[in-house]
Amino acid sequence: MHPTPAFRHNDPKFLQAMVDEIGFASIFLQTPEGPRVAHAAVALDDEVTLRFHLARTNALTRHLEGSSPLLMINGPDAYISARWYNNHNQVPTWNYIAFEFEGHVRQLSPEALPRLLARLSSHHEARVEHGVPWSMDKMNENSLASLLRGIVGFEMTIETVRETVKLSQNKPTDERAQVIAGLESEGHHRIARLMREIAP
Repeated sequence: MHPTPAFRHNDPKFLQAMVDEIGFASIFLQTPEGPRVAHAAVALDDEVTLRFHLARTNALTRHLEGSSPLLMINGPDAYISARWYNNHNQVPTWNYIAFEFEGHVRQLSPEALPRLLARLSSHHEARVEHGVPWSMDKMNENSLASLLRGIVGFEMTIETVRETVKLSQNKPTDERAQVIAGLESEGHHRIARLMREIAP
């Protein structure tokens, strides 16, 4: 995480909203075969528990039970050009949002796994603009059972959260306004809007 204290937001509602919006994480663990990373859709419950699933054949799956991996969620990011500053003694940088989670992981029960999948698909299907939302009840039981056998669900009891919400909070108000304008001119509307919402 970035060492500058200005780049902390410490708002549980913001954390929940960002995880709900992004919904995807990288999971890192040191294994007997060396360091490994997996990527998975995630669901966060009240800043306490993260749930996810992996393919049974994933190189990380057999090592997660009882482990304490590092789980990382990256939010929006954008290059910040030094041409946007009035002060010419500046250099380019990068604005970004990132969250790191550490905690104990256990495997979900076979009964809990379909509930996780239903929650994830329902949440993300609601964001698809066209067509009829997909749900698991559209599958026949044999096909669904076969697919469920191929994945493993996990939950992390969160013990540590570290965040970087780097949105030029260390710059003067006029410089931040110019950065926002520059980002919008380049099409980075999401991070520009967050800069407006999260003032220093």
